[in-house]
Parts: sequence; C-alpha cells; structure tokens
Amino acid sequence: MSIKTNPKKCMIIVLAFLISTGSNAHADFTFGEPTNLGPTVNSPHSDFIGSFSSDALEMYFDSDLRGPFKEDIYVSTRATTDDAWGTPVKLGPPVNSSSLEVRPIISADGLSLYFASVQAGGYGVDICVTTRETIDDDWGGPSNLGPTINTPQDELAASMSFDGLLLYFYSRNRPGGYGGYDIWVSTRQTKDADWGEPMNLGPPVNSSSNDACPYISADGLMLFFNSNRPGGYGRYDIWVTRRATIDDDWGIPVNLGPTINSSAYDVAPTILPDGSTLYFTSERPGGVGGEDIWQAPILPIVDLNGDGIVDSADMCIIVDNWGTDNSLCDIGPMPWGDGIVDVQDLIVLAEHLFEELPGRPIEP
Repeated sequence: MSIKTNPKKCMIIVLAFLISTGSNAHADFTFGEPTNLGPTVNSPHSDFIGSFSSDALEMYFDSDLRGPFKEDIYVSTRATTDDAWGTPVKLGPPVNSSSLEVRPIISADGLSLYFASVQAGGYGVDICVTTRETIDDDWGGPSNLGPTINTPQDELAASMSFDGLLLYFYSRNRPGGYGGYDIWVSTRQTKDADWGEPMNLGPPVNSSSNDACPYISADGLMLFFNSNRPGGYGRYDIWVTRRATIDDDWGIPVNLGPTINSSAYDVAPTILPDGSTLYFTSERPGGVGGEDIWQAPILPIVDLNGDGIVDSADMCIIVDNWGTDNSLCDIGPMPWGDGIVDVQDLIVLAEHLFEELPGRPIEP
C-alpha cells in the first residue's frame, strides 16, 4: 500500500484525532513465546488455570496435590500487574472438600465463584457456586446449580461473560451434543435470575471430537477453547473462534498455531481481562510438574506496512482508514480490535512508536 500523505502533516492530523472519541471486524494478532510461571505457582503435580479477577490481581486455579480426582482450588495474588504471582493459598472449606473442586470462575464483580465438584446429592461432576457479600468476606457454602445445568453426564464450569449473564461450560456426552465433550452456554436475564436451559453452540464450534474448556473474552468477541479435532499439533490444541458483534454467530475456529500449541497436551486457555496475555495449561517440556500453567503475550500487529518499524507511516494508514472496519488497522483496545478504526487504535499504536520489529506475516 503506497502512502502519499506527508508524515509531518499526518502526525498533526493524528493529534487532532486523539482528542476525539470513537465502536465490528477484527484485527490480526500474534503470540509471544510462552513462559512457565515457575515453581512459586506450579507444583510437581498438575496445575490447571481457572480465571482472573477483573483487576487481574487474583488468579484462581486448581491443583491435584492430594492426588487425581482430589483437586483443590487455590488463589495466587499480586500487588500490581507488573509484579510476579505470589505463593498460592488454598481456599479451604467450605469451598474445598474431601472430593474434587476444579475449574474455578470468578465473576467480574468478585462476589461469585463457580466451579465443578462432586457433592452429596448431586448429579455427577456438577457446576456449583459460592458467593460472598463483599470481596473482603469469606466464601459461603457452595450451592449446586441444579438439574437445568447439571446432568449425570458431568458438567464443568469454564467461563462467564463480563456482565455475568452468560455461562459457558462443557459437558461429556450430554444429549444433543456433537462429540464426546461439547461446549454449551446458558443465559439469564439478571444476576439474580436462575440460569436458563443450556444451548449447544453447535458447529462449527463443536465437532465430532472433544471440544472443551471454553473461555470468553471480556469483550465477548473471542471464544478460546481446546480440542483434539483434526488439524492440530498435539494431543489437544488451543483454538479460537471469533464474531464481529455479540449478536453474530461464531466463525470457523482457527488453531492458535505452533507457538502456543505443542506436540503435547495444551488446554484450558484463559485470557487476562485486558486481552494482553494468554494463560494455559500444558505438559510440554520445561515445566515444573506433570501439567503446568504457562503464559504468552498476545501481540497486536502494529507494523501496518511491514517495513520493520512503527512510525508515522503506520499512523497515516490508520488515519486513511479512519471510521472503517479495516482489520489491518483495527488493533485496539483488545489486540483483535473492536470493529472500527478509531482513537483506540491510535492509542495502541502510540504505545509502540519507533519500535523496530522483525518482519512477520499477518496471520489470517
């Protein structure tokens, strides 16, 4: 693409746009190299990532320190998002029991914690919820979500929309499915209402293979999950499906590729609320235990013209496409964009100004 706009003039135009405000297509993004969270968080056993508080200062996960099928829920905290995660603390009773408690989901307001457990009077592996009045209070006794959500086929909690009105989960051989494990979603009108009858996401999200561990992004436009469907790199891979708006259908899932997926077992994708980092569980080499928690940065492609540096020429491309849904320029506020080229994209680009970047192809 040729840029005819004078760079100095373009910078002036950009400054003018920055004082304005701008709100559905998506930008391209890529991933940095995964790193292991290390022995402070990971144990010699298996550790599965769950979810994050909305301020990204609490990380909930489960670990099988007591042995298989006796997993407990832990929380690790940090003072700021620039700090390392601290030593995990077991939640203890009444959340944890002598049975298993896995896949913890913390609500955006921090007052509800959903997880899967085997409890007396239940239906199998069931989704339960515990609540608290304030984030400084202790968690109360868990409540089973009941037979609308839970069946004898086993249901495991996985992710909740930011507004708390959609619950994504996965179930094994539940009637109406397409494969072994399928992804389902239940909705409710308000946070005080009961969860409605679950709906199978259907193809192309679900397949004849095992599709599990869905994680919905905070903006509701990306759904990450793991699957052993054909086209992967290992026993289980992480995939993503996207949609233009929250009212649109999910698109054809795309494998996250060999930077994230390995020849091993890569599952349980979880995203920081700001979309900056992917966390997942993997048994790849280089870990501490059997299955460890790893993280990888999610990087917007900001070198728009591919010349190896982020500069005024890239800003000019954004200005030339202002107000459109050009996915090349739609890089903010999440790395995958929000469907319109506006001030959010300029802000992201400005954070990378004058960075020299290695040439890399734009991912589909």
